Amino acid sequence: MAKDLFSKLDLNLLRTFLVLNQERNMRKAAERLFISQPAVSKALQRLRDSFDDELFVKTYHGLKATELAEELAESLEPVMTDLAHVVNYSGGFDPSEIDRTLRIAVSPFLLKGIAQRLFTLIREEAPNAQIQFLNWGKSAVKDIVNGKIQLGLNYTIDHLPKELLHKTIGQDTFKAYVREGHPFKESSVRVEDGHLFEFSTLISADWNYKQSVAEKLLHIHGHEAKVGFRSELPSAVIDITKSTDMVFLGSRYLSLDTDSGLRSLDIYFGDTPLNTDINAYYHDKNKASQTILWLKKKGGGSLVHQ
Repeated sequence: MAKDLFSKLDLNLLRTFLVLNQERNMRKAAERLFISQPAVSKALQRLRDSFDDELFVKTYHGLKATELAEELAESLEPVMTDLAHVVNYSGGFDPSEIDRTLRIAVSPFLLKGIAQRLFTLIREEAPNAQIQFLNWGKSAVKDIVNGKIQLGLNYTIDHLPKELLHKTIGQDTFKAYVREGHPFKESSVRVEDGHLFEFSTLISADWNYKQSVAEKLLHIHGHEAKVGFRSELPSAVIDITKSTDMVFLGSRYLSLDTDSGLRSLDIYFGDTPLNTDINAYYHDKNKASQTILWLKKKGGGSLVHQ
């Protein structure tokens, strides 16, 4: 390898290398870089010649990084991020200059209630950005780590990868919802009495995919929850709750108190209501990013006045 390879290497090649490392797929890398696949192949060949290493080899499941490529990517990521910050924000951060796509993954418990307000808050200051709200799915954590999603909004998640950071930006209050005319006539319910009901549950990947809120709460009190219906679609869970005697534990951001077909019940741990933190999730490399700091602030702002 040349002693002064850096002075001879096009920095765009390093950006291509990092995207290839994240995607492990030539087509997807080309799409992210807005260039053709042949251009990516040509760049990869130049990288291979420069580093005297294959860097990525084809497998049945896509590209596999060599040992050198893995070491190089680990060292390059933070350096390139710092370089981008210096170049992008040397004249001060101005969100009106953002002209790229901003992707935000949001828990299905929150999306319906905050989408319009969050869009307005972002669009007011970044009119040239394309804004995408994605339902927090199974790949959300991976996509944040790989840079496909800039920010995630969800409840507290266990066992996060070390690259993912989070900050609490709000708090949610949950209530139990039953259909109008439900045989249970009280206005509140204790968690320890939950075993008397059958539940419909909304699935939120990484938070309650394996175990619903109802199941977690009842397990604390030594009971097993009876779950009759599960779905990733809020509309499906709401429709089932309206047409059966099932109970749904829903976020206040779903705005179900205004639904004429449902009645809300306060839920208590003794005298304590059921609350949970709402967190913003982002990559460690973006902890000083002015764009991410700005997006976090807008995410917190969208939770206000609800």
